[in-house]
Amino acid sequence: MKKTVTIALALLLVAVCAVGFAACQTDGNVIRLNEVTHSLFYTPQYLAMALGYFEEEGLTVEVTNGQGADNVMTALLTNNADIGLMGCEANIYVYLQGKKDFPRVVAQLTKRDGSFLVGREEISNFDYRNIDNKTVLMGRKGGTPAMILQYVLNNKGYTDGVNITMDYSIEFGALAPAFTDGTGDFVPLFEPVASQMVKEGRGYILSAIGMDSGEIPYTCYSVTAKYLQDYPDKVEKFLRAVWKGTDYALKHSPEDIAQLVEPYFEGTGRDLLVAAIANYQNFDVWNVSPVTSKDAFNRMQDIMQNAGELTSRVEYDTIVDNGIANKLATP
Repeated sequence: MKKTVTIALALLLVAVCAVGFAACQTDGNVIRLNEVTHSLFYTPQYLAMALGYFEEEGLTVEVTNGQGADNVMTALLTNNADIGLMGCEANIYVYLQGKKDFPRVVAQLTKRDGSFLVGREEISNFDYRNIDNKTVLMGRKGGTPAMILQYVLNNKGYTDGVNITMDYSIEFGALAPAFTDGTGDFVPLFEPVASQMVKEGRGYILSAIGMDSGEIPYTCYSVTAKYLQDYPDKVEKFLRAVWKGTDYALKHSPEDIAQLVEPYFEGTGRDLLVAAIANYQNFDVWNVSPVTSKDAFNRMQDIMQNAGELTSRVEYDTIVDNGIANKLATP
């Protein structure tokens, strides 16, 4: 119901925006980027900013924190953003609701879940048998982190209410304080929160959830079909800059990277930045090329179906447009 209401609001705003269309247009060299959240998970993007790669392409990037995929999608549909950074599941939902100019995935930034399973005790050689009959905090039911963790747990032989308790009562953003206050036995956390928990002696990183789920289009860049048709050169320049940032992230030390992105994460200590970036490097979270693979896209739909959140499957070529990504991936 929430997704339906959100998209209905978006369609209303599209009509409003059409009345004053000229006011909704972006300036020639400006790209309005709406990101699903502000996170170290997207380090290559911030490296592109810090290293001046967008400026080299003649672009000025204005970043807005959408605070959720629904909000990012609404910004795209109402022409209040040019490019959206979010999971491909949002594109699938909008397509299935019948929106004609549904946004297309034009590039994939991250290729797996970026959260880590944190426990209260250090467990050497962690195995999922260690969670028998325990309580795992999941986040909001239907949210992407919860769907992926459910997929992993189900594939490991666990069923909610049978041999494990999957607690969906707490929003993902509130999981860390809930765990710290004594709720649950295990919790999925993104960086740098996971490393902060370890530093404070409140928990231990046991497993990278994304390594257990397999590769998926966890976070992608999307644009409407109209924007892609009208501004292909701008999209290409933007993506080229981001993948210069990805190349840097893959080839440089966590210390070097942390120094560059630190201004974008005020209040996070350098030691935590280094630890978090090292974990993301070690667990191979960033897509080497901007191309979204069919296998990864279909696995995301497997995950959505497993969670009961997908009414019908969507063809890969309907949602994904790799035209520019293939061009940038070719040496």
